[in-house]
Amino acid sequence: MQDIARVYAEALFGAAKDHDKLDAIHDQLGQFADALGDNREMQMFFFSPYFSSVEKREALGRSVEGAEPELINFLELLAEKHRMPVLFRIRSEFDALWDKENKRLAVTVTSAVELDPQVIEQIRAEIEKQTDSEIEVSSRVDESIVGGLVLQVGNKVLDASIRNRLEKLRKSVATAA
Repeated sequence: MQDIARVYAEALFGAAKDHDKLDAIHDQLGQFADALGDNREMQMFFFSPYFSSVEKREALGRSVEGAEPELINFLELLAEKHRMPVLFRIRSEFDALWDKENKRLAVTVTSAVELDPQVIEQIRAEIEKQTDSEIEVSSRVDESIVGGLVLQVGNKVLDASIRNRLEKLRKSVATAA
């Protein structure tokens, strides 16, 4: 399913970029996916094999009225090929492509205690400087890490927590015994 989502997302991304509508299609795809995610009846209709492609195409015309033609054609293709259930993964893949195109990175900072906003800003600025990307930082508290920080930058994790150090120490003691 992930491969299918990637192929469809790349196709939509390419069409959006070629027509200089990347931001508009990104926003509209997100709005449609959110609406679909929030409405169980809509999901049952679009995901069901019992409704015809024609019925789904007509419903899409009403649902995404005013959307970019490339997005409408894309959604109609998904409905016709019975690929609508993959929409949420397609959106995730499209978002990743959009973030990369716009040089944006999501960073999650996990600490044992609530961090001062100035510290979070310093972390953001340092990562932004090193990656030449716009950084969106979210922070969370996890008392189980005991101390230190865990940074998740994109799909990479830097674990400088005391819990991690204690776990490494436990493993080295266990192998030495």
